[in-house]
Amino acid sequence: MSNIVYAKVDDARAFAASLLRAHEFSEDDANIAARCLIRADLRGVETHGMLRLPIYLDRIRRGLVAVHPPLRPRRVMPAASHLDGGNGLGFVVGTRAMTEAVEIARTQGIGWVAVNHGTHFGMAANYILQAVEAGYAALVFTNASRALPPWGGRDALLGTGPMAAGVPGGEGADFVFDMSPTVAARGKIRLALKRGESIPEGYALDADGRPTTDPAAALAGIMLPLGGAKGSGIAIMMDIFAGVLSGAAFGGDVRDQNKDFENPQDVGHFFVALKPDLFVSRDELKARMHTLTSRIHSATPAAGVKEVLMPGDPEARLEKARLVSGIPYGVNEVDDVQKEAVRAGLPPLAVSESPHA
Repeated sequence: MSNIVYAKVDDARAFAASLLRAHEFSEDDANIAARCLIRADLRGVETHGMLRLPIYLDRIRRGLVAVHPPLRPRRVMPAASHLDGGNGLGFVVGTRAMTEAVEIARTQGIGWVAVNHGTHFGMAANYILQAVEAGYAALVFTNASRALPPWGGRDALLGTGPMAAGVPGGEGADFVFDMSPTVAARGKIRLALKRGESIPEGYALDADGRPTTDPAAALAGIMLPLGGAKGSGIAIMMDIFAGVLSGAAFGGDVRDQNKDFENPQDVGHFFVALKPDLFVSRDELKARMHTLTSRIHSATPAAGVKEVLMPGDPEARLEKARLVSGIPYGVNEVDDVQKEAVRAGLPPLAVSESPHA
C-alpha cells in the first residue's frame, strides 16, 4: 500500500466543514475555515492545511478558541478599524478582518484593520487571495509565539509570523507573496517530525545552540532567521505592526498553540487593502503587471534553473493540478483527522490510493 492517499477537493472541503459544524460552528463559519484549510493544501502549504485541524479542534474543546465570537469591527478613523478577535478561530477572524479592510478601501481608497485577541490563522496567502480576487491590492502581517532570537541573541523571543502581499494583475499576472522571516516555517519542522524525516541543516539550532537535522531537537531549540539580521528585523516588524500597534500580545507573550493548553494565544494581525486604480487606471495596471510578469518569466535562467518564476507561480500551478488530481495526504498524517471523525460520529474522509483522473 502506498504511503500517500488522495482526497477529492470537494470531499476534503466538506469533510473539514462537517468536523467544525460538529463543534457547533455555523455553516458559514465552518465553510470559511474549511475553504482556507483546503486552499493551503491545494497550494502545497500542507503545514497549514487540513492536517492542522486536530490541534484547532482540541483547543476549541478546551475553550481556548471561541466558536461564536461577536466580531464587530470598530471604526477608529474613516480608513481604519480595530477588531477584537474574541479568541475566535483564526480563519473566521482573518476573513472578517480582510472583508472590513476591503469595504473601507472601496470608499476611502485604503483600509487598515488591526486585530487583537486573535488565534493562529493558517496560510496568510488566504487573505491576500481574498483581496486580490475582489480586485484589491493587499498586505497581511501577523505575529506568533516564541521561536527565534533577536539578531545577536540566543534565546527565543520573536515569532515566525509571516508577511504577505498581493496585487491583482489579471490572468497569469496576479502577484501573491507569502513568506516567513525564518529559513523555514516552523510548520515544516513539525511536519518532518510527524513524518519521521530529518530537516536540512541550517533550518534551526538545538537547545544547546548547535546546528541540528533532528526536527524534535529543532522544536526544542530555536529557528534561524532568513538572511541573518534582515530576517530578525522582519520578525520584529511583524511583532510591532501585528502585536504592539493592535493591542495584542507581543515580545514573546503570544502563547504557543502546540504547547500552552491553559491560555488563549492573543495573536495580533494587521490587514491592509488598497484600491489598485488610485494612481493608474485598472486597464493600465493590468497591462503594467503583465509587462512585469512577462519580463520576469522571460529572464534567462541561471545554471541549474529550469525557468524563472514570479512569487506565487508554483503555488498557483500546483493548485490548478490538484483541483483535478485531488489532494495528496500521508497515510499517517490523515489518520489524526480520521480519528476526529470517529470522535464526532461522522463518516471518514473518502480517500483513494491513486490520483483522480
